[in-house]
Amino acid sequence: MKVFLIILNFNGKKFISNCLNSVSKLKVENFELKIIAVDNASTDGSEKIIENLKTKIKNLIFIQNKENLGFAEGNNVGIRHALENGADYIMILNPDTVVDKNLLIQLIKVAEPDKKIGILGPKIYFAYGFEYHKERYKGNERGRVIFYAGGEIDWDNVLSKHRGVDEVDKGQYGKIEETDFVSGCAMMVKKEVFEKIGFFDKNYFLYWEDSDFCQRAKKAGYKIVYVPLGLVWHLDAGSSKVGGPLHDYYLTRNRLLFGMKYASFRAKFALLRESIKILFFGRKWQKIGIRDFYLGKFIKGSYM
Repeated sequence: MKVFLIILNFNGKKFISNCLNSVSKLKVENFELKIIAVDNASTDGSEKIIENLKTKIKNLIFIQNKENLGFAEGNNVGIRHALENGADYIMILNPDTVVDKNLLIQLIKVAEPDKKIGILGPKIYFAYGFEYHKERYKGNERGRVIFYAGGEIDWDNVLSKHRGVDEVDKGQYGKIEETDFVSGCAMMVKKEVFEKIGFFDKNYFLYWEDSDFCQRAKKAGYKIVYVPLGLVWHLDAGSSKVGGPLHDYYLTRNRLLFGMKYASFRAKFALLRESIKILFFGRKWQKIGIRDFYLGKFIKGSYM
């Protein structure tokens, strides 16, 4: 069995060494592991760090894109390489993460017995000191504050959220179960899912592409499963400012794209009505995101 782990880097100089060193220590049982680092035309020197680590991490493959293709198509580059080289499982992982050494073993243990399982997501914590609300937590709670313990979609309002976010883990999400979506921060996919439904939709560029991919997989008959014993720590929003222009643009535009594809007629109508309000009263990059949606301007779009 072959497992390919893909890390998409874009100006991740602060994080990429820790991430790659972490995944290089992953335990392997009855499978071969290859690590693919895809660089999205970084300009901060992180691409040189990856190149230098190739001598230290023997199973590391480095692919450098000539331009920033975004999260969706950037990962697709790595996915295509993995499938062309015999991948059975593909793990997508953000560069601002570190992983538990048993991550892959725990995910595969759940995936193998059930052919209907197509996508799996681990439990994701905020890395120590990267919690949104640091003042809430005691020292011994840091590193156990949940970032993702399953995904939920509010179809009436076309909103997605991470279950358990900001809660201290006390075992309340300790059951393997189906979920609405798996976060693209850490997502394992069986090869046949890609073969049946294709890759991430590059129109999204960034954000909502994981929810879109999971919806397509569900419609194709696959289960989306949360695995609590698989563990990842996330240095949240390491590559983008929460609530900044980038978030405003892509989250606003892509929520409309997602909603128009999958929501009910009633929810679509409410979403369109809300979009008109944002055009008049929203923040600058929210307005531009709405405009680009109506103009059919996707992929990178108008963002800077």
